Amino acid sequence: MTTLDYRDDRIGLARLIAQREGPIILERGRALPLGATPDADGANFSLFSEHATSVELLLFRKHDDPLPFQIFRLDPDDNRTFHFWHAYLRGLVPGVHYAYRVDGPRDLAGGHRFDPEKLLIDPYARGVNLDLWHRAAACAPGDNLATSMRCVVVDDSDYDWEGDRPLNRPMSETIIYEMHVRGFTRSPSSGCRHPGTFEGMVEKIPYLQALGVTAVELMPIFQFDETELLRYNPLDGQPLRNYWGYDPVAFFAPEGSYCVSSSEGTHLREFRDMVKALHRAGIEVILDVVFNHTNERGQDGPTFCFRGLDNSNYYYLDPDDRRRYLDYSGCGNTLKCNHPIMDKLILDCLEFWVREMHVDGFRFDEGSILSRGEDGAPMKYPPVLWHIELTDALAETKIIAEAWDAAGLYQVGYFPGARWAEWNGRYRDDLRRFVRGDPGLVGAVASRIAGSADLYQTTGHLPVNSINFVTCHDGFTLNDLVSYNQKHNLANGEENRDGTDCNHSWNCGVEGEPDDPEVERLRLRQIKNLAAILLLSQGVPMILSGDEVRRTQRGNNNGYCQDNEVGWFDWTQVEENADLLRFFQGMIDFRKRHPALRRGRFFTGRAAEGDLPDIAWHGCRLFDPGWSDPNARALAFTMDGVEGSADLHVMMNMDGRELEFEVPILPNRVWLKALDTAAPPPLDLCATGDESERVEGHCLVLPHSVVALVSY
Repeated sequence: MTTLDYRDDRIGLARLIAQREGPIILERGRALPLGATPDADGANFSLFSEHATSVELLLFRKHDDPLPFQIFRLDPDDNRTFHFWHAYLRGLVPGVHYAYRVDGPRDLAGGHRFDPEKLLIDPYARGVNLDLWHRAAACAPGDNLATSMRCVVVDDSDYDWEGDRPLNRPMSETIIYEMHVRGFTRSPSSGCRHPGTFEGMVEKIPYLQALGVTAVELMPIFQFDETELLRYNPLDGQPLRNYWGYDPVAFFAPEGSYCVSSSEGTHLREFRDMVKALHRAGIEVILDVVFNHTNERGQDGPTFCFRGLDNSNYYYLDPDDRRRYLDYSGCGNTLKCNHPIMDKLILDCLEFWVREMHVDGFRFDEGSILSRGEDGAPMKYPPVLWHIELTDALAETKIIAEAWDAAGLYQVGYFPGARWAEWNGRYRDDLRRFVRGDPGLVGAVASRIAGSADLYQTTGHLPVNSINFVTCHDGFTLNDLVSYNQKHNLANGEENRDGTDCNHSWNCGVEGEPDDPEVERLRLRQIKNLAAILLLSQGVPMILSGDEVRRTQRGNNNGYCQDNEVGWFDWTQVEENADLLRFFQGMIDFRKRHPALRRGRFFTGRAAEGDLPDIAWHGCRLFDPGWSDPNARALAFTMDGVEGSADLHVMMNMDGRELEFEVPILPNRVWLKALDTAAPPPLDLCATGDESERVEGHCLVLPHSVVALVSY
């Protein structure tokens, strides 16, 4: 056991600080659990590194202290068990900050990047502070003590949940609202006391309740480097930084900039306060998690964690040149998620966020990377995915995959596992093309509306495996989808090369802001069409935050670096577009009131409870949907009510002409019009019980509009 003072002329100051703190005694400690685990007498520290030859643990009184007040060198005999380096520090109390120095083979050709001059954070740290962080110093040779990240020892048991638990709402009853924590309230128009924070989110819970969504899906809230300067905006010279957060630094620590007082180690409390408040409002919390890569990037990136702990075990390396990283993520490096230690970290992390933070679910960014084996090839039974699926601790937790990655692996419809839901990219593309008026898509659109049985049924999946969406953070907003034919990303500083060119959008005749009120009316109708079809479809709908009030990014379809008005929710639009907001609220309520829209099994085409088949497809003529008609732009369906609810008949005309649809005859019941996206508000959507227009025999549907009838 050896205690070191800092290695220069500041030794005397360090000793004085240590004396003020009182004695901290180094003991052997234990290998598990990993991370810093405090108890009544001190804290246990444990770190994994198979190839390390020495480990130092540095302690700081505060996050911004320039010097550690004590440094412990771990004895490789007494403080190491197999690949785990560990120590118990008797007398240490929560609130102390810490970091590591790790040494090992200096062998780039062998895939090792040990550097004893670099301070490293704990992969299991519950809080990480970046106030002193200087990225360039972590990329360059030499000591970066004065500009390093610091972890904080957190007692995560010290919180009163007041009886709160994850809500465990059935997936079939879920309506997801994808949002960015900072962007939701950062605008001055939000009027929040703490804009851009978890507390700001709490202030806007009444808005979410009134909208009617049942879950918020939060874009990454794991600690990331939000200070990283990417480049400057060529249009106005403003700095562009990592705004979205898809570049994690620490997996167990909430993002410090989303907290009011992160330097005080309150990360966990502020996040928990938000979760508890959302749960009280009946709203679940789903986290968008990034386990496929880290912010250490490629071979010239900074060293602050895995690269300096055990590079060859954590990252995919090029077998022909182990100095280089294999990049399946598109971000410079890729984590070996099915290596046993990374598999353990992911499971430990998810269980922590469920057990200690009461999170209800996870969406896995570039989830297909988690199916890759040691050689990078997709596995039939990837251990980490099946562990997530089968572990008892996550049995009631929602798990959602982005079933593709940046290297071209696309697994929509066959993502490994049984209960994994998937972002259904096919739904997005088919709906966009159909609503803009592309012909010959009625068969594909019918499949999407019916829960994408063509993708999921043969593998034993269910409609709830399909997360249906038209827009998400990545791409156009709903307003921009109907306002721009091309992306306009010059403000990102990449000469408009970034972002997809395949948007399936239609500007309704004018690119950008229109002067023609007819164009504006058509755009509004198209927004309603897409929203209506989304909420009338089997599966789980997801709405992008701000779409309900026509949030725009001015044609930018890749706002990852726009921490400004482009990326923020503009709260003045809530009043300006109150009629559209009312439409979204009404459609969400309509879905909740009609269980036929939330079936647990795929349609059979046979009668179940009533005198109608569970679903029947039509075109303008009954039972003649025109599956093989290459010019078809119209589709209708009749859906039998379940649990005593009303039957539904929906007619969709995406042609440029008005069309007359035949309407089925119901014995002892009548059809009343509930929805007409071409009608002016409030006639576009009637509240349940307020429907009055009776429809018999035929129904005229105006161009580019959706009409829905309910039976009485």
